[in-house]
Amino acid sequence: MTAFLPAPQLEADVLRLVVGATESGVRAFGEETVTRLVRPELLCGVAEDELTETARAALATACANVLTISAAELHDALATIHDGILVDNGLDPGVLTAISALAHWKSYLEQNRRGEVYELAIRSIEDIDHEVSADLDDILATPQTAAEYERIRRPLDAGAGQERGTHRS
Repeated sequence: MTAFLPAPQLEADVLRLVVGATESGVRAFGEETVTRLVRPELLCGVAEDELTETARAALATACANVLTISAAELHDALATIHDGILVDNGLDPGVLTAISALAHWKSYLEQNRRGEVYELAIRSIEDIDHEVSADLDDILATPQTAAEYERIRRPLDAGAGQERGTHRS
């Protein structure tokens, strides 16, 4: 693993991994990451004055079923959530993370674009950074960000090139 990695270089490396990964690696990584980014504890901070009851219910349902609902169902849930936002600014960071992850996953399901999985990876790193305040000049300096980078690298790097001749990015 790299001992020193500035944030822009980390982002470039993650992009390289996503682009070079097998289709199955991208899908598995995306599923694992979106599930992590919509975990129930991220929604604990949602206040009643931030989202309507209908929006909170749509968010909770979409998060709980993220791997089994269709892109169309996610689209509808996201519309309900956006329509139910009661504040102009200042949504809880965990809620923002979950909404962003749902939107990227919906787009991935609709268009199979690897860029959406890249965005999930970046949101995942940002989620860890929010918890530990990593140094942007050496993003892997904390054990938490180093572990997250390894979690990202492992499924995307495993078998890269084995399916390249049969699938296009």
